[in-house]
Amino acid sequence: MFTRHDTQQSAAAALEAAVASARAGFVCMFSSSDEYEDALISERRAQGRYGRPSFLPLGLFLGLTLVVAGAAVLLA
Repeated sequence: MFTRHDTQQSAAAALEAAVASARAGFVCMFSSSDEYEDALISERRAQGRYGRPSFLPLGLFLGLTLVVAGAAVLLA
């Protein structure tokens, strides 16, 4: 039969193993946030997430500017 001492030793060993496993989870392969961001952007480019630039926001801005200018001319 197991004694209380054996049970305590096995519990302590299990706790030490859990601590070692938790510490291993905090290890980061990047030494700075700049390295992480560079790697993240490189991976996303490889996946094709950053495609051609969209000119839609610029077109909408110019269109809205023309509408506002036209309204100002009509109301003046």
